[in-house]
Amino acid sequence: MIVHDTLPNGVRLVTETMPHVRSVSLGVWLARGSRQETAAHCGIAHFVEHMLFKGTERRSAQDIAQEIDSMGGNLDAFTSKEYAGYYIKVMDEHLPRAFDILSDLVLHPAFPTDEVEREKKVILEEIKMVEDTPDDLVHEMFTEHYWGGHPLGRPILGTPDTVGAFTRDGLFDYFREAYVGRNFIVSAAGNIDHGHLRGLVEQAFGGVADAGADWEETAPGVSPPQIERHKDLEQSHLVLGAPGFPQAHADRYAAYLLNIILGGSMSSRLFQTIREQRGLAYAVFSGLSSYRDTGMLSVYAGCAAESVAEVLDLVVSELRTLRHDAVPDEELRRAKDHLKGSLMLSLESTSSRMTHLARQEMYFRRHVTLDEILAGVEAATSDDVRRVAAALFVPGTLGVTVLGPAGPSALDFTRLAVA
Repeated sequence: MIVHDTLPNGVRLVTETMPHVRSVSLGVWLARGSRQETAAHCGIAHFVEHMLFKGTERRSAQDIAQEIDSMGGNLDAFTSKEYAGYYIKVMDEHLPRAFDILSDLVLHPAFPTDEVEREKKVILEEIKMVEDTPDDLVHEMFTEHYWGGHPLGRPILGTPDTVGAFTRDGLFDYFREAYVGRNFIVSAAGNIDHGHLRGLVEQAFGGVADAGADWEETAPGVSPPQIERHKDLEQSHLVLGAPGFPQAHADRYAAYLLNIILGGSMSSRLFQTIREQRGLAYAVFSGLSSYRDTGMLSVYAGCAAESVAEVLDLVVSELRTLRHDAVPDEELRRAKDHLKGSLMLSLESTSSRMTHLARQEMYFRRHVTLDEILAGVEAATSDDVRRVAAALFVPGTLGVTVLGPAGPSALDFTRLAVA
C-alpha cells in the first residue's frame, strides 16, 4: 500500500508498505540540483552533498560510518541536475536508528572548515577522473555545448576554478537556502508502518523552515555542437544528440520505445548494425535524459578513428528510417516486452521502489501505478513511434561531438541530414 502525506511546512512523505520483506529503504530527497546554481557556484550542490557526510552537530564522520556498519546497513548519496538523494537500507528493526542518522545528516551538518579544504582536493580528483574517462567526458562535452550557457549544460561536479573558490560560509548559505521544507521528499519502501514513520518525520522535520531562496527556471535553447577534440586515446568516442521530451510528456511511452528500438537493447538497430553485422564498435547505445521542461536523446559509440565517419553515417541512416518508415509489428512487440520486463525487474527491491516513489512525487506529484505505466506502453502504436521520431529528429537540431585520436574528419553537418 502506498500512502502520501504532507507536513505543514511542505515536507512530503510517501511510503510503500511491503510486509513480505525484512528490509527498509529510506531516502531523503532534495528537489534542488546543479540546475539551480549560478555559473559562479557551479558544483556547489555536489560539494554540499559531500560535506553532509563529514559530521553533524552530534556525530563525527567516523561515528556515522560506525553506526551504519553496526546495523549492517548501506548509506549513500548522489547529486543530479534537478535533485539530490540521500538514502539508507537497513533491516526493518533498525528503522528508528537509521532515520535518526539520515535526518541528522541532512538537517544538522557541521561543515568543519578543515574538511572543506580537504574535500576540495577530493572533488578536484573526481573532476580529473572524468577527464580520464573518455566515454563520460564526451557526454559532458556534448551536453555543455548543446545547452550552452544554460545551467543544465554545466557539469554537476563544477570546475576547478569554482570548486577552488568555495568557502565554508558560502556552502552553509547554500544549505540554508536549499534544504528547506518545500524541497524535501522523504520516501520509504519495505516492512514499515506509515504512521510510525510519519511520527519520526514530524519530530525531525517539523521545525524546518518551509521556504528558502526562490529560483526561476527556463528551458534551455538548443545549440547543436559540431566539435572534435583530439586526445591521445586508443579509440574515438562519438556522441550524437537530439532533443528529447520532458519527464511528464504525453508521448513519453512512445519515446521510451523509440529509444529501445534505436539503441537501448541488444536487439536494437544500432547494436545489431554497428556491432554485430559490421564489427565497428564494442560499445554502442542510445539513451534518454528527461528533465522537468526538456530532454535529450543521445547515441554513443566507441570506435577506431578511421571508422567515425562510417559509424556516424549508420546512426543517421537509422534516425532517417525511423522518421519515415513504420516500425514492424514484431519489432514493436519485442520493444514493448523489453520495456515492461525491465521495469518489472527493476522494481523488485525496496531501494528501487523507494527511488521510484520519490521520482514520481517529484515529477508527477502523485503515484503513477504500475498498471497505468504498462497500459501507456501497450497503447503506443507504430504510428506514435514514427511521429515521435519525426518530432525529435529534426534538421538543424542534431549535434555531434567526437573525442579521440586525429583521424579523417567526420564533422560535416551534411552528414546529419535526417529529413
